[in-house]
Amino acid sequence: MSVQVTFGTRANRIGAAIGAIAFVTLAAAPFWGGRDDLQLLSEIYAYVALASLWNLLAGYAGLVSVGQQAYVGLGAYTLFALAILFGISPLWAIPLAGFVAALVAIPVALLVFRLRGHYFAIGTWIVAEVFRLLAAQIAVLGGGSGTSLPAAAVIAIAPTRQLRDFTLYWIALALVAAVLALIVLLLRSRYGLALKAMRDSELAASCSGVDVKRTKIIVYIVTALVTAMLGALIFLQKLRISPDAAFSVNDWTAFVIFITVIGGIGRIEGPIVGTLVFFVLRQTLAELGTIYLLMLGTIAIVIMLAAPKGIWGLIAERLGWQLFPLERRVLIEERKA
Repeated sequence: MSVQVTFGTRANRIGAAIGAIAFVTLAAAPFWGGRDDLQLLSEIYAYVALASLWNLLAGYAGLVSVGQQAYVGLGAYTLFALAILFGISPLWAIPLAGFVAALVAIPVALLVFRLRGHYFAIGTWIVAEVFRLLAAQIAVLGGGSGTSLPAAAVIAIAPTRQLRDFTLYWIALALVAAVLALIVLLLRSRYGLALKAMRDSELAASCSGVDVKRTKIIVYIVTALVTAMLGALIFLQKLRISPDAAFSVNDWTAFVIFITVIGGIGRIEGPIVGTLVFFVLRQTLAELGTIYLLMLGTIAIVIMLAAPKGIWGLIAERLGWQLFPLERRVLIEERKA
């Protein structure tokens, strides 16, 4: 008798093959899509990654943060500071921005983790507002009005605009793929088991030997690192930064929460589905102005009432589909004598 532990089924492997084909197709987008298409796809990748990270925080670690825009803005401002003040190539500044954010996240985590529940959420928002006010005081980076990336820094990315668009697009695709892979590997590891136990009951997880606080701090720092890299890339594509844009609670937290909730919180596929729905709504309803935001809120309420686990949660319950299987399956084979 042989025992084998696996994560997927034959259907999951077929889904993985389809996903690989989709990845190759998207990687070739610069050769079949226009400049607007690349910008739209890059924005979709950024929101998928941001929503996936927020889902890891709230859906698995139980950390409902409304201040993740702090690290989007911190990453963006770090990139601009490194490029303008120190002459570092913007491409090298992207990972450096992530490491700076991870270092900043350590004392921030020790501070906000003293709070619980809605106090934690409010605390993270206050931290983000402090970051925004501090950024507005940096005169060398334009103060409250912001600044643009110098031409020399832009040329350092690539000598032509087309090659620059291609490079930034491929980086955006690589980042979202890396984020999804990181989350899958994390949730399949012993830390993933700890997070799932914490999500069900922190007390029970603690009694089982899980260091709840340490695990949450690790997840918080990792999400801060990657969120800052995404923020750096987002504003590198924009070539301009300002405190209000970089630390916008609407763009980098409210929309991200909307995406995660309607897609399915606590499921890796949820942010992907939620992002696609969000962009379809934005592309068709954005011209309505304020009514567009009201409609987003109405849609979110309807989905939460009709499908509390989100769109993908409903699909998974009805059809049993999983793009990223996390459950361990034990296969037992009887050997013939």
